[in-house]
Amino acid sequence: MTALFCTVVSFVATAQESATDAGLMRSNGKIFVVMAVVLTILFGLFAYLISIDKKIARLEKEEQSQ
Repeated sequence: MTALFCTVVSFVATAQESATDAGLMRSNGKIFVVMAVVLTILFGLFAYLISIDKKIARLEKEEQSQ
């Protein structure tokens, strides 16, 4: 999870270095599309992690009861 966060931060830092590209994306409104895609992907990853955690907890509980 930490590696994913560091990767995202490095992409954001790289994106901020090229001010002309960021200005162009903001002027066209495409920055909002990029942010929506990134947030959707992150939300999906967190939802997947939560579902995996619940399944593992259920399996551990079943294993302990046997």
